[in-house]
Amino acid sequence: MGDFGRISVHHALGGGAVADILLWRNAYGGGALLIISTIFWFLFERGGYNILAFVANNLLLLVVILFFWAKSATLLNRPLPPLPELDISEESVLIAADEMQVWINHAFSVAHDIAISGNLKTLIAVVSSLWLIAYVGSFFNFLTLIYIGVLMSLSIPFLYDMFQAQVDEKLVTVHKITNFIFRKADAILQMIPSTFHKQKTQ
Repeated sequence: MGDFGRISVHHALGGGAVADILLWRNAYGGGALLIISTIFWFLFERGGYNILAFVANNLLLLVVILFFWAKSATLLNRPLPPLPELDISEESVLIAADEMQVWINHAFSVAHDIAISGNLKTLIAVVSSLWLIAYVGSFFNFLTLIYIGVLMSLSIPFLYDMFQAQVDEKLVTVHKITNFIFRKADAILQMIPSTFHKQKTQ
């Protein structure tokens, strides 16, 4: 298997309920996510529903139902609607802020590698990723891209967990080839300034 040992995909995905769904260890959760996302995609993409109007109408209906439920419960001496405490804890906000800080700092680090350090490998990876996103996005709208992302999330981790040895073997070969290409490109780029300097001194 080359330079890589077998890793736990479940642990890499966080080892929680989300990992169980993505790896289909929770078949009901994975099936529910697949069915719900398919229904929503069919309604909005094929059925012609507008997402904003759909959300607004459902919220309007919910608010009206809750209002009349509360009023009738008061008049008829019935229990109020079983709503949970709608409050976001400070701990949840801090956790979300920490996660956002990690992503923002990573983006700044990538920008620094490209603009200041002149890292060719990072530049090619970012340019290739952005070009691929733009190319794929030209064929689909945003909702379809989200649906494709859901399908890939429910299939790629599961397939990789099943065929990890074969995939890792191919990835090791690709990794060695790309490293060889990057080393050659770095060597060529490092020779260019020295060539210009020699021509200027002559």
